[in-house]
Amino acid sequence: MAVLEHVNVTVADSVASAAVLCRLFGWHIRWQGRAKSGGWTVHVGTDVQYVALFTPPEGLQPGGDPTFMRNGLNHIGLVVVDLDATEAAIRAAGYVTENHADYEPGRRFYFTEENGVEIEVVSYAKA
Repeated sequence: MAVLEHVNVTVADSVASAAVLCRLFGWHIRWQGRAKSGGWTVHVGTDVQYVALFTPPEGLQPGGDPTFMRNGLNHIGLVVVDLDATEAAIRAAGYVTENHADYEPGRRFYFTEENGVEIEVVSYAKA
């Protein structure tokens, strides 16, 4: 069986994006440095799993909605224990949460961060 180690996402400012994810989810920066074609990457997450945030050297190029592009990113899913407390922290940071749903076996909502990356936050904790 395989275990997910990381997801790599292109963002406008990898350092700023990493700071937001650290603040909202209690993560830490695992590594940062020069990356592909002279870009900059920050690995942010836990000691076991992380999100690699890549910023190209020439800045972002315009593009369409990645949901409808081949190899596009739909969203990043994160599991938390206390969904309500996490949502309160995300709203307090100025983000709008949406698409709330209770479903078997959990509850979830989504928000979109500064780079247009949608993040799903889900909890499987029993109420």
